[in-house]
Amino acid sequence: MCGRLNVSDNPLVIGLLEGLGMPLWPAALRTGRFIRATNTISIVLEQQGKRRLQDAVWWLLLEPTATGFKPSPYTSFNTRSDKLNIKGSAGYVAFRQQRCLVPATGFGETEVIDGQTVYHDFIGEQAIAFGGLYRTWLNKETGELVYSCSIITLPPHPKLRPYHSKAMPLMVPPEQYALWLSPEQQDVLVFDDLLQPVLRQALLGSPIDKPSLYQQIGPSFSLQAD
Repeated sequence: MCGRLNVSDNPLVIGLLEGLGMPLWPAALRTGRFIRATNTISIVLEQQGKRRLQDAVWWLLLEPTATGFKPSPYTSFNTRSDKLNIKGSAGYVAFRQQRCLVPATGFGETEVIDGQTVYHDFIGEQAIAFGGLYRTWLNKETGELVYSCSIITLPPHPKLRPYHSKAMPLMVPPEQYALWLSPEQQDVLVFDDLLQPVLRQALLGSPIDKPSLYQQIGPSFSLQAD
């Protein structure tokens, strides 16, 4: 996954949030066709038995500044699944205690083919709930608690490999939402099947010139769910 999210407040995404018990007010869903890594995004988390929509910096590791926090030099908008069980890794504790969902309409992928950078955007047949992790950071000067997050990536799926050969994002199916969000569920062996590269819903793909311009340069195509 290449650090691009598409989030809209269409009926599918609203339905996903309502199914999670998430009213959009007073919290507002952060939307945008081209949301970049390091931007602030909306995540769903559960604390003390209650779920809520929470702003979080899409970059798991932050470092302090004179005025707050900034993304660390270490790239951490994604967390690789093969690092989740390595003690001391950025996502080890969060995988056990601070999992979240990232509601989205779609995502972008980038691949270099014959020396040329090729971009594709993908839209889900249904709203997508990406499996993510979050962390908190306390500003000792102001007492403000800042949230950060990452999206877990899996080994590449054969259907997505032509568009990004390194990895695919984790998409959590509805029947796993409750288990994934529960901080009491710390036996992560129950997630072994979930961390396999499976295309859990159909995707509509489109080749584009650049993410910032979003001009489609070829016909759209469908990738069917497994």
